[in-house]
Amino acid sequence: MGHYGDPMVKLIEALSSLPGIGAKTAQRLAFHIIHMPDENVENLSNAIIQAKKNIKYCSVCYTLTDKEKCDICSNPARDEKTIMVVEDPRDMAAYERTKEYKGLYHVLHGAISPMLGIGPKDIKIQELLERIQKTEVSEVILATNPNIEGEATAMYISKLLKPLGIKVTRIANGVPVGGDLEYVDEVTLSRALEGRREL
Repeated sequence: MGHYGDPMVKLIEALSSLPGIGAKTAQRLAFHIIHMPDENVENLSNAIIQAKKNIKYCSVCYTLTDKEKCDICSNPARDEKTIMVVEDPRDMAAYERTKEYKGLYHVLHGAISPMLGIGPKDIKIQELLERIQKTEVSEVILATNPNIEGEATAMYISKLLKPLGIKVTRIANGVPVGGDLEYVDEVTLSRALEGRREL
């Protein structure tokens, strides 16, 4: 790879450090970038820099936003008494596409996974508890992924919330077990939400 010149090697190495990008894909992307017009390359690099600089966690639900409070948490039309707990901002986006859910969200940024060394303190569970104690919440919907980690996380949160007298529900198994919510179609997600059961 050294025969491409040092800047090209560094670009390929930088691209291959991204998740899901192998050596061949990194090489293909690098060649594509080199052949792009200068203006497009500047737009791409500026978009990366601006996103890194300006994107932060919403102070309420912890999704990614460029504001103090995201558009959903700022919307007075949303039902503040219902919170759906998801693992990832992409899961939240998947539920928003259904246009059926009118409550708020809480993004954990992961799931409990002893195998990966991720415990309750490594995700936004404490923040969820603090939020619930500050506001009047009537239902918490646990919409973590339907896999071992997601189920373990849902059960853990359920045990913490039960003593607070809050209704805790779990999305139904219309979602395929072992699946990722961000890839599930809107109709299936709507059914999973409608058929949720109390824990």
